[in-house]
Amino acid sequence: MNSTAYSRPSKLPGGAGDRRPPTRLRGFASKIEPKKLGAGLLAGCCLALLTYVSLAKLFAGGEGAALAKMSCDENGVDEGFPYARPSVCELSGDIRISPKQKTMYLVNPSGAGGFDENGEKRLRPYARKDDFLLPAVVEVTVKSVPSAAAAPQCTKRHRVPAVVFSVAGYTDNFFHDNTDALIPLFLTASHLKGEVQLLITNYKPWWVQKYTPVLRKLSNYDPINFDADAGVHCFAAGFLGLYRDRDLIISPHPTRNPRNYTMVDYNRFIRSAYALRRDRPSALGEAPGMRPQMLIISRGGTRKLLNLEEVAAAATELGFNVTVAEAGADVPAFAALVNSADVLLAVHGAGLTNQIFLPTQAVVVQIVPWGNMDWMATNFYGQPAREMQLRYVEYYVDEEETSLKDKYPREHLVFSDPKALHKQGWQALAETIMKQDVKVNLTRFRPFLLQAIDKLQE
Repeated sequence: MNSTAYSRPSKLPGGAGDRRPPTRLRGFASKIEPKKLGAGLLAGCCLALLTYVSLAKLFAGGEGAALAKMSCDENGVDEGFPYARPSVCELSGDIRISPKQKTMYLVNPSGAGGFDENGEKRLRPYARKDDFLLPAVVEVTVKSVPSAAAAPQCTKRHRVPAVVFSVAGYTDNFFHDNTDALIPLFLTASHLKGEVQLLITNYKPWWVQKYTPVLRKLSNYDPINFDADAGVHCFAAGFLGLYRDRDLIISPHPTRNPRNYTMVDYNRFIRSAYALRRDRPSALGEAPGMRPQMLIISRGGTRKLLNLEEVAAAATELGFNVTVAEAGADVPAFAALVNSADVLLAVHGAGLTNQIFLPTQAVVVQIVPWGNMDWMATNFYGQPAREMQLRYVEYYVDEEETSLKDKYPREHLVFSDPKALHKQGWQALAETIMKQDVKVNLTRFRPFLLQAIDKLQE
């Protein structure tokens, strides 16, 4: 039998591998009776031996190989959100993953179904079913083989399940980092309580580094670079692809979400990952002179709030302590800033994704640009805010508050029929409506700031 190597705890900074017993526990351990200590060590050794023997039998193609099973969820269209239903496969039995060959071998002597006429199943494990993006995602093949001898020999055996997924596509955008990777990972793997091995295709070192706190919270083991690893990793269970729901939404489902997780659960998880202390906003009048905290997220590209300083001054006049900041690459620092706020205000865009860091029952104010943006505003940020048990206020910009009035005549589709631009597809929208800036009418906007105060008192 080949030599066996097992998964090692994570070496990520502060990870599970960086565990040292406190001094007090060391002192306590020294007082344990030798007989009890010896019995404990013996029991531990027996358990380790039993685990080794079980894994050895499984990967040798013994009776465990008969447990081979693959089930795939390929319901690509559901509730009008086809992108939200990517293909996902769950496997169990003797699974041997060869990243170099982009293949997961399933030792399948009983001929369990789910494969094509060649005994294969091909899947691109990116959690957004987008025909434009998928060709750039590494394709992974699940190959059914009749015996252990027909599969490559294990170079590393893992006691935990595998999750193979891609961070291709739009994952350099904070909105998509969550909708296409982090939330699907939470939905797929959080019930394993860290005992899971992540294997990442389309590997981006900077992405892994950026989200180290989240990956460390999900897995006790260093993620494997699926694009560069030359070994053969053996598992008894695994997922190819990730389950997901709509953007920033998690709904109950018998197979995709059997544990009935919600976005409130994800918020709690993400706050824990970044060690964010506040789980409730400040109560008005809680302390003399205390003012509610408002964070206004500024934008450096399109959809800028042109009179941001005036809006901040108006909010200050109404009693808010206002901070203005632009979201950056330092996620932990910005997460802490957002968590310190009672009210988050931003123009429609990826910055509103930061509402995931807010304390429950905080307030989100979304400024919705001109151009029939109500569907996008509601589905991308409004409904998710409600799902997170946040209080939500939305302000719709009118024709006089958009910079589009200085670029297009009033008879242009931008004003006469913005729905027609939406029907032309994302590219047409991106070149027109999504490129606007806004300058809100302070007299018109002031009541919405008062709404935010009222909602903090609910």
